[in-house]
Amino acid sequence: MQRAGIAAAGEISRRYSDRLAGGAVVFTGPGNNGGDGWVVAGTLARSGVEVTVVEVAKAKTAKSPDAVAEREAAIDLVKLADSAPDGAAIVIDALLGTGFEGDPRGNIGEAIATINELHERGARVAALDVPSGLDATTGQHSACVVADLTLSFGGVKRGTLLARDLCGDIVALDIGLDYARATAGKKRATSVPPLPILVDAEWVRSRIPPIRFDAHKGTRKHLAIVGGGKGMPGAVVLASRAALRSGIGLVRVLVAPENVSAVLAAVPSALISDWPSSENQIEAEISKWAHAVVIGPGLGKSQETRSLVERILSDSTIPALLDADALNVFEGDAKSLGKLLEGRPALITPHPAEFARLAGIDVKSVLAERFEIGLDLARQLGATVLLKGSPTVIFTPDGDRHVVARGTAALGTGGSGDLLDGIAGTMLAQTQDATAAACCAAWVHGRAAEFCEYVRGTTLEDVLYALPRAWTEIEPPPEAPVLAQLPAVAR
Repeated sequence: MQRAGIAAAGEISRRYSDRLAGGAVVFTGPGNNGGDGWVVAGTLARSGVEVTVVEVAKAKTAKSPDAVAEREAAIDLVKLADSAPDGAAIVIDALLGTGFEGDPRGNIGEAIATINELHERGARVAALDVPSGLDATTGQHSACVVADLTLSFGGVKRGTLLARDLCGDIVALDIGLDYARATAGKKRATSVPPLPILVDAEWVRSRIPPIRFDAHKGTRKHLAIVGGGKGMPGAVVLASRAALRSGIGLVRVLVAPENVSAVLAAVPSALISDWPSSENQIEAEISKWAHAVVIGPGLGKSQETRSLVERILSDSTIPALLDADALNVFEGDAKSLGKLLEGRPALITPHPAEFARLAGIDVKSVLAERFEIGLDLARQLGATVLLKGSPTVIFTPDGDRHVVARGTAALGTGGSGDLLDGIAGTMLAQTQDATAAACCAAWVHGRAAEFCEYVRGTTLEDVLYALPRAWTEIEPPPEAPVLAQLPAVAR
């Protein structure tokens, strides 16, 4: 509790030093979250900040003896009040923590409403661990604090990833818990159950292969992209442009014959071919030429396209990424797809509806169990599964889970997944590691969107132009005690 409160007070002081000159208000509840608030109050007061504590519910020995002890240690340093003073500039929410479920009632519910009123009047609100009223696991809420900053202890909570619009900036603070290192992408402690690894800039930086000064199109690897069915050349155009902006050496695009000229005009630096009609063509243009193949963008769903996917995968063990219609043609038949993917690094990148079709379940189940739902499918396919969404969750056949929580709503438009395919295909060709390809691609894809100044009016062309910056301007690692941080998103 002391580690949590001291770390939180330090981050609040760093971010809001100018506002703290006008004092701070801490709303405390009866449990451990309230105890964290008392530590913050005492720490800020000892540094010279005028602190007012609104004790919404008094800490009880039976509920949290630690909170009672921290109250006694700080109470002589602060001012107790029934309400926040006029003009409060910094408000600290320490009402309810991670154990809360249901609807806030009584004094707690009223205090949440008061904090939100202060926020609307211009106060900055910092929530300890989670915004009060938010379910830390599901992200569900009725009455809930709207925060500018959420200081999460030990790691980022699932609920805050699902309700980021209520959390402001999310900062995970190291308070000495073993699982904190696992959540931040460090070595997992054996004493705790596996937790999703939050993919951050440091994780990505350590896995991007460098491009040497003497690199050429061969050492930068070759990528084959198969898609572009009748009337749908745009998807492979986006995928190939994204691959080129991600550092691939050479791209070959294989499309339906009527799309060859359109793709050639849109991506003149790519090699263009018809869909392969023979084993010799598959060998020459895919399996013995490319270092990885992407199958699916704009492919179309038909028996012909399923046969095409089967022939490409049957004739080699080339690393493969499957998306869109390359997955839809195996609707309800994941077993057959798993047999085709055997013996190779493999990645699939479905959105929730594509995942549901392949797995033979409903979309509601996919959304409700976003953090677990892909484990069985990853094992069945022997492939890494990237489940698109906010957040994106990546599952491995070994049972690991990774979470990528970068990006903006600018990616919520048709063709965004095709960009991701080109980025991930490049990484798959260059690393031969499906999990590294998935995690790095999802992070860079999201980061490129964040570099676009606006959401409304931003197109995928803007995201494409931001890709080189996203690859090169990777954020520096945070300083202790910060484990990870995520920027605020629009409400």
